[in-house]
Amino acid sequence: MIVFLDFEASSLSKKSFPIEVAWVFQDGRSRSYLIRPAPDWIDWSAAAEEVHGISRDLLRAEGLPVAFVAEGMIRELAGHQLYASAPSWDGKWLSVLLRAAGLPRHALRLAKSDEAFLDAARCEMGKRFSEQEIIELVRGVIDATGPSQFHRALPDARLELNRLTLVRKFAAERTRSL
Repeated sequence: MIVFLDFEASSLSKKSFPIEVAWVFQDGRSRSYLIRPAPDWIDWSAAAEEVHGISRDLLRAEGLPVAFVAEGMIRELAGHQLYASAPSWDGKWLSVLLRAAGLPRHALRLAKSDEAFLDAARCEMGKRFSEQEIIELVRGVIDATGPSQFHRALPDARLELNRLTLVRKFAAERTRSL
């Protein structure tokens, strides 16, 4: 099953770490966790905090232990198709989380959300449309839905699921209009 995943992080530096993770399955089921920083995770950006609104105090008070979050992710997400809007960043934070929990850093792998969108459009539109037409339909959906206004993990993951739903809808409409 397709799952969209998103992280929020302490910063965008090389030493950044995940502070929130969320995922949403294509059937709408979702989960979200604040992550209590591991003792050696010290990187912090006040600018990043302004964007996502998650403070260190909130993480200390409500964040869950790294191992709890990482093990839960493995249990729930292994065997599914995982996508993220920015897999290079989200993959980095996933790797940091898994390693901190003593798990293999590649236990879960992320692909770019656009791949799921393109696959869905191709499946619906078949060979009757060119690859360029399929790409343009997907770009149109992404442009129309714009960048996330939330900067929190669960709403951002839900935005990706909404995009997939819209791609399927518009691809079906385009196919029917032939």
